[in-house]
Amino acid sequence: MSEISRSQAHSHRDAGTAPRGPGSPSGPVGPHGAGRGAGGHASGGHGARPRGSTSLAVAELVEAALPLIAQWLPSQRWYAGKGQAITGLRPVNATPLLTGDPAMLHLLLRVEHGGGSDLYQLLLGLRAEAPLGLLPEASLGSLTHGPYDGAALYDAVHDPELTGRLLGHLATADRFGPLAFRRTPGPGLPSDLVGRAGTAEQSNTSVIFGTQFILKLFRRVTPGTNPDLELSLALSRAGSTRIPRVAAWFESRLVGAEPATLGLLQRFLPDAEDGWELALDQVARLKGDPSPGNFAVEAHRLGRATAEVHRVLARALPVARLDREQVGRLATQMAERLDTAAAAVPALRRYRPALHAAFQQLTADHPTGLTVQRIHGDLHLGQAMRTPQGWVLLDFEGEPAKSVAERRQPQPALRDVAAMLRSFDYAAAHLLAGTEPDPELAHLAAGWAARNRTAYCAGYTAAGGTDPAGSPELMRALEIDKAVYEVVYEARHRPGWLPIPLTAIHRLATVS
Repeated sequence: MSEISRSQAHSHRDAGTAPRGPGSPSGPVGPHGAGRGAGGHASGGHGARPRGSTSLAVAELVEAALPLIAQWLPSQRWYAGKGQAITGLRPVNATPLLTGDPAMLHLLLRVEHGGGSDLYQLLLGLRAEAPLGLLPEASLGSLTHGPYDGAALYDAVHDPELTGRLLGHLATADRFGPLAFRRTPGPGLPSDLVGRAGTAEQSNTSVIFGTQFILKLFRRVTPGTNPDLELSLALSRAGSTRIPRVAAWFESRLVGAEPATLGLLQRFLPDAEDGWELALDQVARLKGDPSPGNFAVEAHRLGRATAEVHRVLARALPVARLDREQVGRLATQMAERLDTAAAAVPALRRYRPALHAAFQQLTADHPTGLTVQRIHGDLHLGQAMRTPQGWVLLDFEGEPAKSVAERRQPQPALRDVAAMLRSFDYAAAHLLAGTEPDPELAHLAAGWAARNRTAYCAGYTAAGGTDPAGSPELMRALEIDKAVYEVVYEARHRPGWLPIPLTAIHRLATVS
């Protein structure tokens, strides 16, 4: 779950030379260079700068940093290659954003491991001495050779001075070599806000600036526009109030590929309440009061918000119609994911025949095809925030296990609805976690989930969404597909939670 979901939450010409890569003696000119003028970001002292130089010696810095990066990277929670030995590190782009003491280097690094390779984004800070109060996990260590011998190397997102510089680049839509900072039209962005690194990220990193903005840094980078930027930008431009407004973003050119999205700046929601935490609070009260409050009212409102987002996306982005053959391929993909999951999790195998039959029924029930559009793609209560103005949806990246190309494919809008129904089941299951079997408590939990599932679907339909009750076989197939994904995830990461999706699989497999 992202920090935003826990707390909510006209480019210049290139300032330097064309990108020369890490093999260049100095790389692109820093932000104090040509085109910045007296108001640019001048460098500070000289402690982290090689003696006699006016810019970062990029090649030497990268060479000295790689051994420290190789040791530090596997311990980061956003690193996806855990358990696989790093077999190689290959710098792709190395761009100085600030020289002097402190200095900041933006690095795109190809990490090779036993399962292939991934491209990661690093923001490296460099000082003669580490910043006071630097968290141990943010420190990479001291450089031990080259012109920066003895300098402290660290993750720059934990340095408020350096993240402030990053906000400044977004505010003025700067360009540095392959990096382009872009902002949306409207009032100017403040460039003097203090940034603090978020604490709740898993696959990305967030920096919160005061109470106004939050910057999501995508750590594992792929070519092309990240769906979170693409969909959030489309919704912002359409005037939707159901998402935090996009203020700016930045990206990098890549050789032989589309530019890659690196970061997304959005309005922060300081007064928002996390939907997952709200639901858990209501569920926990069931132990002492069978009627602790009517969360179903909120579930209905959340359903309306979901439908409003779907309607705006359908107007702003292309909508397609799958023919019968394409619906068949959609069902086949679900069946293949089931077979792969069953091979990994034996507890699924007894349900395969019934679940395969459900996927086959999907094709039979849609002889004239199925409408698809862009959707959230990974919707759950933790991606929804209740604000004084209503529910807001966050994090439109889609399921992290899928490729960006897969996540950008149009899908049935009801896939998001099915995913949220699964989230209500998960919230209810928390009531039973760590307790002895209690039929009465289990009955209360099941009733809470059923009420909120019904209310959510009613709200979705009332706001113009497709009535889930009118497409029972599609809803069943989509909910099965999501539960299969959950089974694999829980088996790998949280075996104690595996009964939650398996209970849903049992229910869905035995529907008459």
